[in-house]
Amino acid sequence: MATPGRWAAAVLLLAVAAAPPPARGFSLPLQRPGDCGDARYFDVSRLACGPCGAHQRQSAGGSSCECQPGYRMVSSNGGSSIICEKCPANMSGVTQDGWNCISCPKGLTSEGKCKCLNNEILVERSVDGILLDEALCIHCNGSEQSFSASDSSGNRCVRCEQTFINVTKSCDCSSPNILTGGLCFSASENLPPKGVATVRFGQLGITLTSTWFLKNLQSSASACWLYSNLTACQALGNMCVMNMNSLSSSSTDACGLFQYIYINTARLGIVHSISFWRHNLPWLYYGDQPGLASQVLEANHFPTTFSFKGTDKDVKLQFIAASFDAAGNFLKWQNLEGGVLQLCSDTQTRLDAAYIFGTTYQQSCKISVSKILLDFANPIFYDLFLEYNGDNGQQYLWAVPVLNLNLQYSEMFVNQGSNMNNWLLTRRFFLVDALSGKENDLGKLPRVIRIASKITIRIRLVSPTQRGTIYPPLITVAYTDVLVQNPETQSVMVSFSVSYEMDQSEAQVQTDITLGVLGGLAVLWSLLKTAGWKRRTGSSIIDLQTVFKFLLFYAGDLANVFFVITVGTGIYWLVFFKAQQFVSVLLPLPSQEEYFVIYIACAFSLKALQFLQLLVSQLTIDIFFIDWERPKGKVLKAVEGEGVIKSAAAPVSIWRTYFIANEWNEIQTVRKINHLFQVLAVLFFLEVVGFSNLALMDSSSSLTRSSDSYIAPCSRILRFGVSAALWLAIALLQIIFFSVFYERFVEDKISQFVDLCCMSNISVFLLSHSCFGYYIHGRSVHGHADTNMEEMNMNLKREAENLCSQRGLLPNTDGQTFQISISRKMRLHYDRIHETLTRKRGPARLLDSSANTFEQSTRAYNTMNRFLGSFIDHVHKEMDYIVKDKLLLERILGMEFMEPIEKSIFYNDEGHSFSDVLYYGNETTLLIFDILFFSVVDLASQSFILAAILTYLQQELFRFIRNTLGQKNLASKTLVDERFLI
Repeated sequence: MATPGRWAAAVLLLAVAAAPPPARGFSLPLQRPGDCGDARYFDVSRLACGPCGAHQRQSAGGSSCECQPGYRMVSSNGGSSIICEKCPANMSGVTQDGWNCISCPKGLTSEGKCKCLNNEILVERSVDGILLDEALCIHCNGSEQSFSASDSSGNRCVRCEQTFINVTKSCDCSSPNILTGGLCFSASENLPPKGVATVRFGQLGITLTSTWFLKNLQSSASACWLYSNLTACQALGNMCVMNMNSLSSSSTDACGLFQYIYINTARLGIVHSISFWRHNLPWLYYGDQPGLASQVLEANHFPTTFSFKGTDKDVKLQFIAASFDAAGNFLKWQNLEGGVLQLCSDTQTRLDAAYIFGTTYQQSCKISVSKILLDFANPIFYDLFLEYNGDNGQQYLWAVPVLNLNLQYSEMFVNQGSNMNNWLLTRRFFLVDALSGKENDLGKLPRVIRIASKITIRIRLVSPTQRGTIYPPLITVAYTDVLVQNPETQSVMVSFSVSYEMDQSEAQVQTDITLGVLGGLAVLWSLLKTAGWKRRTGSSIIDLQTVFKFLLFYAGDLANVFFVITVGTGIYWLVFFKAQQFVSVLLPLPSQEEYFVIYIACAFSLKALQFLQLLVSQLTIDIFFIDWERPKGKVLKAVEGEGVIKSAAAPVSIWRTYFIANEWNEIQTVRKINHLFQVLAVLFFLEVVGFSNLALMDSSSSLTRSSDSYIAPCSRILRFGVSAALWLAIALLQIIFFSVFYERFVEDKISQFVDLCCMSNISVFLLSHSCFGYYIHGRSVHGHADTNMEEMNMNLKREAENLCSQRGLLPNTDGQTFQISISRKMRLHYDRIHETLTRKRGPARLLDSSANTFEQSTRAYNTMNRFLGSFIDHVHKEMDYIVKDKLLLERILGMEFMEPIEKSIFYNDEGHSFSDVLYYGNETTLLIFDILFFSVVDLASQSFILAAILTYLQQELFRFIRNTLGQKNLASKTLVDERFLI
């Protein structure tokens, strides 16, 4: 006889060795008890119909045979293992228990049993159990027959259990015979080893002697072994499942006894060509051969396809389960719709949504232990299948394997891990076991209950596929052991989910390749930017500042790379998942979205760094307003301290400069889009129109959802894809409207500012770098701008009629805006003058005590105004400049090839590139930063409303900072009193 220690190892290897090719492996036709007809019974061990013997028919329960009317049982071991014998003509009736013939004076029922009139009770035996020759219809006071014994209530005599009769020819199971579980076994028979009636609760670290196991384990194993009793075999299998499919190598527990019978009944054959499924036994294991799990789950495709749309739409997963009670009785086939496996209560519609293909379903709740004990006093065991239609119209079943995360091996709790090759797949499972944890009278509370706290049905798409083919589903079950102390206050968190996944390795590789290629290009682009920056700063050495600047450039470019990848990924999944007809892609699981979230976080962090660097650079630009106006005539002026009056040049009004400074101050944060409208429009489409529903992890592309329908959880990838696509689409529409219509027909503030400079006779000199900046030529073609309304209107009329020269810097040109690259000599001279402009704001000890601060500022202002004016007029030959066009490649790369060594260079600017020092010229950076800020807040809070509010507040905050500090920088650099900047 095989020792118990070898059962667990030998049985599964034996099963695997006999395994047929998996292609036909785990599929079987669906048969219900009602499909068997009168001449067949439903074999609960095979889940299929089997023939009844001669003179037999299906019993009322459908899971066994019984003798036809007029025939009595000679022997019965359950199922079809019965022998029937025809009753003699003078005793044509059959007793209620079916074992004897009897005469029925008042006729027979359709079942061949004796019939009595109303209010009469059929009596077939005397008080001492002797069978009567003729049945009596009296009030329960007679009938007798041998082989009978008192029932549990002592009210009547009934035939004693058949094993007593078989062993002792009486109703007494005396020594040396073995009485167990209400059955009698002969000591001379080859019985299975003595079972250990213990259940191990690995999470609590305790092992209990179960009352249920103590009463039923040995009897079930013996009846299954000796008589192939189908119900006993099922009960034994259930006890193994309650013991978490223990594969102990040193114990004869329930699973040990099951394995013993499994090994020693190989001669009985297998069921449905599945080598793991022994005849008369339940199918509990797949086997432990290395790599078998991957073969079971991936070697074959489920033989049907799924489609989301069209005439062939098929999105229903027809899960069906064979259910058994703890005693091994087959209960029924149960469709999983209606929340059979969901312990949490919910509406019928929402529960059924769990089995709509492509809809990720998640449900969790907290249940009190008292409710569990009330609703699940008796465990129900399930063998799960997926139903499908064959080519011949026959319905078939595909066995769904179970991954029990609490499976016990070598008497210790083992987590199955993530490596599929280490998985040991099983078949049967339960939801709640409040039976095996009882170690006293059955009416008392159990000491421990075991609850399926987490159930996940995992469905994997065959990739690549274009026809919605999937691998066989897998159900993963994790149990929680609860030590029952106070059921009213104790509770357990349970969850049920259905997830859909596909192999994302190829997509990840493609993403990594894209990131590598674009990241490399970003390095090259940042190096070019750094080279251009070095030229614009007039520096030729590579120092720490250069490295730091390169890193800042690279941060911005890499942020763009991450942004392009994440937006492309989000829109890809949004389009291809929601629009597909035949299922070809499935969404990444939440755990697989981690890389995507990391990319968004990197993009936001790097873009925030670029945005702050942009903000700092704009707040530190050098700017000066060149006033071209000249005095008109002379005025008499008293000379202070001398008491005389002298004539002096008439002063030039400062109000034009203040006016231009105010306009510049106002356009600092002008954007090409209205950010308030942008936020409100995005929020409107997401929450009101219903675009947020496109982010749900289901196959529906509808923008509306019924209030009582199940709402699938959101995919972070789809959520980002929807919001980013809306941000970009609405922003693009705004920019098109702003550029094509608003700026042409309503207002173009940037062009108006240039026109205003010309009408005010003021030019703007900007330096964004040490040796690079922008120039707006605002010199009036009329020679002066300080005039009355009549003369101003006359000047405008002459200009409109082309009766004066053009506004351009060069004669006969209209070019008023330039990019300027100034020589180092020019910059040094500018700095010397500028130093006196800013010195007045320094410490008091550095100020000229002999001169008034305001007079010093005025002199410095006039000096700078004269110097820049003379520079523009080519007065300083040693600091002259030339005007030229940029090369096409220079425009593309955003850098200058020529170095202004002897002369400065003014590049003709066909647009308004000076807006690069304003919000207006950096719309792309601002827009991407807003999108990423919105997305980061939304992904963290899962609230579009909160993200919209915080995004708007962030925009207003930075706009306030830009305006406030920009205004201070403007006042500092131009000597315009900040009180006039309103």
